[in-house]
Amino acid sequence: MALDLPPADRAALERIVRQLETAWNAGDGEAFAAPFTADADFVNIRAEYNRGRPAIAAGHAAIFRGIYAGSTNQLTIEAARLLGPDIVLARVLATLDCPHGPLSGRHRARFTMVLTREQAGWGIASFHNTLEAAPGPPSPAASRPRPDPP
Repeated sequence: MALDLPPADRAALERIVRQLETAWNAGDGEAFAAPFTADADFVNIRAEYNRGRPAIAAGHAAIFRGIYAGSTNQLTIEAARLLGPDIVLARVLATLDCPHGPLSGRHRARFTMVLTREQAGWGIASFHNTLEAAPGPPSPAASRPRPDPP
């Protein structure tokens, strides 16, 4: 795990990621949204967009009652670096276990977060989540030769 952060900022990031994990595993939408800034941007694995802590909380409360009911998530920080004295870019691996329903089984995703230092401490200003593709042959687009740049 590459963490290019001073120790206090690293500890704050680790606390935020543990808070997200704990809230997910408790099925608590309000607690999941708590580390987000009031006007945060959130893009989920289906490219649905939410803006603001209340919308993020409501969206997670709904999925915790629905398709992700009883699921658990394990979050692992893969990398983080300062983009400026008050901005952090972090990449996190999520391993989700769903016990039942149409998404039963294990799924992996990666999300990136941009965190900003606020008066009250670090907050998640932007979050973009992407589901890891199932193993299989490369897509046709990946196997096509790319033209040389001009």
